Amino acid sequence: MGLRMCSMAAFLTLALACAHPSGTPEQAGVQTPTAPQVTPTAKAADVASPDAILAATYDVISGPAGQPRDWERFRSLFLPGARLIPTGRNEKGSGFVAHTYTPEEYIARATPFFQKEGFFEKESSRRTERYCNLVQAFSTYESRHRPEDQPFARGINSFQLFFDGTRWWVVTIFWQAETPDTPIPNEFLPTVNK
Repeated sequence: MGLRMCSMAAFLTLALACAHPSGTPEQAGVQTPTAPQVTPTAKAADVASPDAILAATYDVISGPAGQPRDWERFRSLFLPGARLIPTGRNEKGSGFVAHTYTPEEYIARATPFFQKEGFFEKESSRRTERYCNLVQAFSTYESRHRPEDQPFARGINSFQLFFDGTRWWVVTIFWQAETPDTPIPNEFLPTVNK
C-alpha cells in the first residue's frame, strides 16, 4: 500500500496495516489495552439512527494534530466484540491482506498518529441496504489533514450496523483505500449516489 492511502479508513490502512502488516500489536511494540468491562453510555443523538452513528464515527476521529480524541465517545459507538478491519496490498505488492483490530487496538495505534498529524475524515457518498435490525452501508470517505485541504486519500468504509430495539451499534467497519489501480466505481461517488 502506498503512503498516500490514509483514513479511519485511509489513515488506518497506513498506520495499522502498512506499519506492521503481518504482526500482532504486541509484536509491533504496541501495548494493547484491556477492553473496558462496560461499554460507556452513548449520547442518545449519536446512536439514534444509522445516519447519526455514521456521522458520530467520522466526527470522533477527526481533529487537528495534537487534539485528544474523545475515546469514551468512540468506545460508546461499538457493540462489544466489534472489529475494525483495514485492507490493502500485502508487503510483496501481489494480492491483498486484511487485519482485524478491536476498538482498543485502534485507539492504541491511532493516538500517536493523531498527536502528530491533523486528520479529518468525512463521508462524501453512501449506499445503504437494510433488513430489519441490520444495516450494511458502503460509505465513501475523503481524508484531509485540514478541513480546507484537498483530500489526500479516499476509499470506502463498509459499515455493518445493528439495532437492538433501543439504539444503533457499529458491529464492523471494513475498509479499503482507493489506489490508482483500484479506483472507486462511479456508483459510489457523490455525483451519482448520495
